Amino acid sequence: MVAGTATATPKCAEGTVEMICHTKIARDTTVRFRTQAMVTLKALIVTVPDELREQLQCLPKMALIERCAGLRPGSVTVVLASTKRSQRSLARRWLDLGEESKGHHRLLGELTRQKAPNLVDAFGIGADTAAEVLVVVGGNPERIRSQAAFAKLAGVCSVPASSGRTDRHRLNRGGRQQVNSALCGVVIVQMRLHQPTIDYVARHTAEGKTKREIIRCLKVSRPRDLPEERSPPRTRRSSLTKYKRRQRRERGVQQGPQ
Repeated sequence: MVAGTATATPKCAEGTVEMICHTKIARDTTVRFRTQAMVTLKALIVTVPDELREQLQCLPKMALIERCAGLRPGSVTVVLASTKRSQRSLARRWLDLGEESKGHHRLLGELTRQKAPNLVDAFGIGADTAAEVLVVVGGNPERIRSQAAFAKLAGVCSVPASSGRTDRHRLNRGGRQQVNSALCGVVIVQMRLHQPTIDYVARHTAEGKTKREIIRCLKVSRPRDLPEERSPPRTRRSSLTKYKRRQRRERGVQQGPQ
């Protein structure tokens, strides 16, 4: 950037995509705190008095939440009362965070459908996956000039990992791993329920590819099925590329034929 030779366009932080980014951050934080509340509640059951532990340790999740949310600790003068108060607080926090998460999810669905309705309607892609794709693309998708550029940005491009006579590839460890994880979920769903993907898996399994290799290939190809993040193909070479080619051509003329 300082030298004036960079040709990449930065991602803009405005418009609907930025609203999606903010909403997704709030939702992910809510889900993380909700999970933490449940883990803490179950861990607390291990140390509660025996009379309360026998009532709670065999209950399923929702029954446990309802039971703990309805506890009446009374005045905190004994250990049992303090335990009930803590468990009631954790259970009600879990319920409140669940309602907050649903609100964020509804808003996320509305924003992603407004920005990319075709992307949300694609098979196996929901609001969360669409939001991840739109966040990594940004509000100016024209900055991503090809499907290969998006694959590298999303961390789903392949890199050579050959050794000796073994010729293979692996996924790139760079890029945004959240998109990598989201596309992996899409691939798993399509491998089970999407008939074209099922046929693709059967064909490549017959060719001798492993399941991991097939998933890697599908993750690389999935961006082609996401219409909203595509941008027009590159029509002009950058000035830096033209400069380098001109230099090589001039050097070839100066050296002459060998």
